[in-house]
Amino acid sequence: MTRFLLQRIGLMIPTIFFVSVIVFSLQQLLPGDPALTIAGDEASPDLIAEIRAKYHLDDSLLVRYGKWVAGIAQGDLGISLRTQQTVVELLKQKIPVTLELATLSMIIALTFGVSMGILAATSRGGPMDYFARCIALFGISMPAFWLGILFILLFAVKWRILPASGYVPLTENLRSMVMPATVLGLAVSGVMMRHTRSAMLQVLSNDYVRTARAKGLAETTVIFVHALRNAALPVITLGALEFGQLLSGTVLTETVFSMPGFGKLVVDAVFNRDYAVVQGAVLCTAAVFLLLNLFADLAYAAVNPRLRGR
Repeated sequence: MTRFLLQRIGLMIPTIFFVSVIVFSLQQLLPGDPALTIAGDEASPDLIAEIRAKYHLDDSLLVRYGKWVAGIAQGDLGISLRTQQTVVELLKQKIPVTLELATLSMIIALTFGVSMGILAATSRGGPMDYFARCIALFGISMPAFWLGILFILLFAVKWRILPASGYVPLTENLRSMVMPATVLGLAVSGVMMRHTRSAMLQVLSNDYVRTARAKGLAETTVIFVHALRNAALPVITLGALEFGQLLSGTVLTETVFSMPGFGKLVVDAVFNRDYAVVQGAVLCTAAVFLLLNLFADLAYAAVNPRLRGR
């Protein structure tokens, strides 16, 4: 297990390197001049030249990449061309918002998705199976922005139960997080339900499950001890990937509920040609996905002891 863990960590380093090369290279292909974007259309040539010299925009591609990588090694992701704040500072401001939103959404998705997937698999062809599949189809099909607007109209405008938008740090923001977390959680729970149901149906047809039932074990023991443990492997993989997607792709929900999160930061940076922010955000997203995959591998070993010796 230790050797496997070291191998995976070793693979993360070249992966991050290739991601950084691709991100930095593709970023240079975007149309427009960032110096002109900062200075404005009516800026003088001297001002534009000064801005280009200040941010090393006149240097060659390799020189700029080398300076960027050297800064990353020292914990410096650069400075935003638009706000003049460091990228690290911007990420520290935005990531906690999206992290809280993604965590609450994932809790909702796992609670409803996995439980409904188990119920659907154990009552295959019955009313509960059809009900769970309909709910999953609803969650997958409904656009997040449309469902968010509908929630605002019902719970904030009509019934006045929850705040319509905004974000307040710490525990005071839980009420404002209910609607956006539910909107995202419903979509993910539909996917989790379908994968859990499929994995459980496959496992429940195996010989060792029939043997456990033949021994007279309680049905709850058969389901949660023998079947769910083996069906959990694909669910863990999906959960890690979906959590990564929530951390990097919640811009529509953040926009609808006026939340200053990570997704909105990236979109604004792309439109403003803020190279340093885009590069730092994408690199951060890649690192998060790699860490989540590593945690998924560790969870495999915790769920299935046969994998610990590999």
